[in-house]
Amino acid sequence: MQLQTDWPIGVFDSGVGGLTVLNALREKLPNENLLYLGDTARVPYGTKSSLSVTRYAEQAAACLIRQQIKMLVVACNTASAVAIEPLRAIYPHLPIVGVVEPGAEASCEATRNGHIGVIATESTVNNAAYQTAILKQNPDASVVAQPCSLFVALAEEGWHDGPLVDQIVARCLEPFSMEHSQIDTLVLGCTHFPALRQSIARVMGDAVSLVDSAQTTAVYVSDLLQKTNLMNQSGCGAEVNFMVTDGPERFVRVASHFFSEKIDPARVQVVDIQHIHIPETES
Repeated sequence: MQLQTDWPIGVFDSGVGGLTVLNALREKLPNENLLYLGDTARVPYGTKSSLSVTRYAEQAAACLIRQQIKMLVVACNTASAVAIEPLRAIYPHLPIVGVVEPGAEASCEATRNGHIGVIATESTVNNAAYQTAILKQNPDASVVAQPCSLFVALAEEGWHDGPLVDQIVARCLEPFSMEHSQIDTLVLGCTHFPALRQSIARVMGDAVSLVDSAQTTAVYVSDLLQKTNLMNQSGCGAEVNFMVTDGPERFVRVASHFFSEKIDPARVQVVDIQHIHIPETES
């Protein structure tokens, strides 16, 4: 299949957190059409098994590919951690980008002493995706990962700042704030976490650089579009459209905490992907 430059970039996430990636893509690539799918019926992915997350990711990808996309961005850290390679095996003709690899690369560039911290959901931490990706980039790095799943609830409820949020963040980040901790770089390894960036920065202090996987992914996508000659050159106004698997009203309400543009509920389509056909792996 010949990919067309005016086709949209497909972006999927388990729910609303991936809107931080969509937002970064919108800012970095204002001429690109974007199609977002949030699997809100089965959120969160962070507590599910790798087998289930891979199946969910394959179904979401198949749904987006039916809409004719020129690139797939897996905006969920958990899905990126376990499903990127299975997706690439099924769709070798399609550029597929996850958020783990760009975040790992950026952390290796940002660190001064090689000590890197990662905060993510329990599933992403247990899968060791960031640890593996960072050590692949820099085998001499020291990586410490900490699950901070509570941050997801804070972000979705709009609790992004203030003394109470700082207290919760400080408690969750205690392993990184101990006197023996030497990290100088902290990866925000969940797409919800940039919403708490100010609080995390206050707790960690100026000596620790924060790496936002949403921003680094947008840069990575931009570079890949140029390398593959897939930049949209049509000159037409770019569109952003949305699909969810459940609860469009809640999606629109919570989206206001993550996406810079107001979403018209009429632009949110409800789709059923649980029984969608998954193609066989291409040889």
